[in-house]
Amino acid sequence: MTDSAQTTHEVEIDNSNRSTTPQTDVFVEYLSTHWADRPETLPEAWPVAAHAAERRATFAAQFRGERVVVAAGAMKQRSNDTFYQYRAHSAFAHLTGWGSASEPGAVLVFEPRDGGHDATVYFRERAGRDSDEFFANPEIGEFWIGPRPSLAQVSAALGVATAGLAEFVAGDADRTLDDPEVARVASELRLVKDAYELAEMQAAVDATAQGFDDVLAALPQASAHTRGERIVEGVFNQRARLEGNTVGYETIAASGPHACTLHWIQNDGPVRDGDLLLLDAGIELDSLYTADITRTVPISGTFSEVQRRVYETVLEAADAARAIVKPGIRFREVHAAAMEIIERRTREWGFLPEDDGTAYYRRYMVHGTSHHLGMDVHDCAQARRDLYLDGVLEAGMVFTIEPGLYFQPDDLTVPEEYRGIGVRIEDDIVVTADGCVNLSAGIPREAAAVEAWVQRLRASRS
Repeated sequence: MTDSAQTTHEVEIDNSNRSTTPQTDVFVEYLSTHWADRPETLPEAWPVAAHAAERRATFAAQFRGERVVVAAGAMKQRSNDTFYQYRAHSAFAHLTGWGSASEPGAVLVFEPRDGGHDATVYFRERAGRDSDEFFANPEIGEFWIGPRPSLAQVSAALGVATAGLAEFVAGDADRTLDDPEVARVASELRLVKDAYELAEMQAAVDATAQGFDDVLAALPQASAHTRGERIVEGVFNQRARLEGNTVGYETIAASGPHACTLHWIQNDGPVRDGDLLLLDAGIELDSLYTADITRTVPISGTFSEVQRRVYETVLEAADAARAIVKPGIRFREVHAAAMEIIERRTREWGFLPEDDGTAYYRRYMVHGTSHHLGMDVHDCAQARRDLYLDGVLEAGMVFTIEPGLYFQPDDLTVPEEYRGIGVRIEDDIVVTADGCVNLSAGIPREAAAVEAWVQRLRASRS
C-alpha cells in the first residue's frame, strides 16, 4: 500500500506550534469512557442508489478485465492548516451517488471478477471513542469535525460494498481518472441524464430562482453600498447555503460596464440606478447537481430605450436557439441559430464592416451559446468532440442556452450610448422526445416581465 492510499488532505498539517490536548494514559482513558450508548441505525437506500448502480455497470463494461480506481480526491489546502469546503470529484459522485457528504480521500474501486466487476467504496471511517483520534486529530477527529458515517451506514445508503481505506492497496496497473480514456468514459456517461438527475436539475433551478428573487429584493440595499455587487453576491450565496450545498461556481454579480467582462467575479463595484445588473449564478444541491442561470435586469426597474433594444435582441437570439432544439440535430446548430440573430441585428444597427464572410459580429459575443450542465457547471468536458460539439442531441441531455451582447466601454465601433452595456440571458434546457423544456422558464425573461419582477421585489423591502 502506498502512503497516498490513505491521503484525505492535500498536505500534512504541522500542529507542533499549537496547544495540544493532554496525552496521559489517565486522560485518554477518561475521554474514552462515560459516554451514552449510540446505537447504529442503518438508513434506507437513497433514491439515487439504483441509478448509480446502473451507471457503474455501464461504466465498468468499458473496462472488462481491468482494475479501475475512481478517487473522490483529498481536501484542498486554502492556507497553512485551513482547507476549502470539501467537494468530491464529479465522476466519483456520479458513480456512487455520494454527494456533499462524501468523505475526503474515498475511492471507488472496480475489481474485475468473472467477466464483470465488483465495486467497493473505500473510505476512512469514523474514529471510535476508544481512540485518541476522537479528540486529538483536528483533521478527522469527531470532536473537531463531527460524527462520521460508518462503513455499514454508507453501504446501506449507497447500495454498494464498503471497506476501510486502510484496506485499499493501489496497484501499478490501475486505471484512474488521470487516464484520459477513463476520464472520457466517465464524462460521456453524464451526457444523457437519468430520471433522478433530471429531477435534481429542476430542483437546482428552482432553488436558484429563489436566490434571484432574494437579490432583487436586496437591490435598494446594494445600491446604498459602495461595493453593492458584494451585497448581490452575498445574498445569493446565502440562499445557496440554505437550499443546497453551496454555489455551483463563483457568482458573477456584474453591474454597469462590469457586465462586459464575461467572468466578472471580483464583485466589488457599485450597483447604480440607471445601469443594468447581470447576475450569472447557480445553486449546487447536496447531490452536487447545479443550475446555471443568467438574468440581466434594470436596477431601477425600467430599461432605457437602448438597454431594451439590446436586451430584446439577446432574447430573440435565445428564443431562436431554443426553437430548434430537438433530438436529431447537432449540438453546434444551437449556437449557429443564436449567432444568426446576433449578426443580423448588429448589421442592421450599422456596427459591422461590409460583409466579406468574416464573423465581425463575434466582437460583441466571443463565447459559445451552450455547454452541457449537470454535476459540473461545464459538464462532460472530457467527452469526445463528435459526442459533444458535433454530437447529435438525445432526449435527456441538459445544457444551457446563453447568448449575449457586450459593448465594451471603450469600443469605438459602436455609438456612445451602447458602450458599457452588457446583456446575457441564460436558461437551462432539457431535450425531450419531441423538443425541449426550459427548466428555468419560471424566472422572468421578457423585458416587460423583467421590469415588473424588479419593481415588485424592490418594493417588497421598502
